[in-house]
Amino acid sequence: MIRIVLADDQAVVRDGLSMLLGAADDLDVVATAKDGVEAVPTIVRERPDVALVDLRMPGLDGAQVTAEVTAQAPDVRVLVLTTYAEDDAVLPALRAGAAGYLTKDTTGEALCAAIRTVAAGGSVLDAAVQARLVALAGTPAPAPSIPDGLTAREVDTLRLVAQGLSNQQVASQLFVSEATVKTHVNHLISKLAVDGRPALVAWAWRNGVT
Repeated sequence: MIRIVLADDQAVVRDGLSMLLGAADDLDVVATAKDGVEAVPTIVRERPDVALVDLRMPGLDGAQVTAEVTAQAPDVRVLVLTTYAEDDAVLPALRAGAAGYLTKDTTGEALCAAIRTVAAGGSVLDAAVQARLVALAGTPAPAPSIPDGLTAREVDTLRLVAQGLSNQQVASQLFVSEATVKTHVNHLISKLAVDGRPALVAWAWRNGVT
């Protein structure tokens, strides 16, 4: 069972998402929070598998909540929801450690799938959010731009991570151990000088390595 804490300042959204997620056999909303200030202690106390956090909330926004949760409960995976992919707070939230980013017009099925992916260690970026990240980071390369120093296996790992696969799924695709994939991911983060897995995914999309 995947345990979830849901944080959104709109009661109708909290209630609707709670009902939607509660209908899935493997998802359980264990607590909710009405704003960012309430979200942090709730998430830290409950230690859910996934924290589903609205980007725009009073008190603390989604990026600030993500930063606090990453610092106080690093085992919790944060999935951020936003109304508009064009929101400039997208990048700060990912830099703060969010494992995924979805717009609120995503389908219920896609949201449940995203929660499962994030809980399994993967990353999820809505297509519109990916486009926004590229726009914020600069013009995308017309062809794959792979820096010197990356091994062929690291590039293979990067492509699969950019597609949102978890370490376990990447290991299955490449016929290696999950520990080996973790090593490759850590090397990629270090070599590309990015802040964590979501930023690694953004780098891959920006440079055409997908």
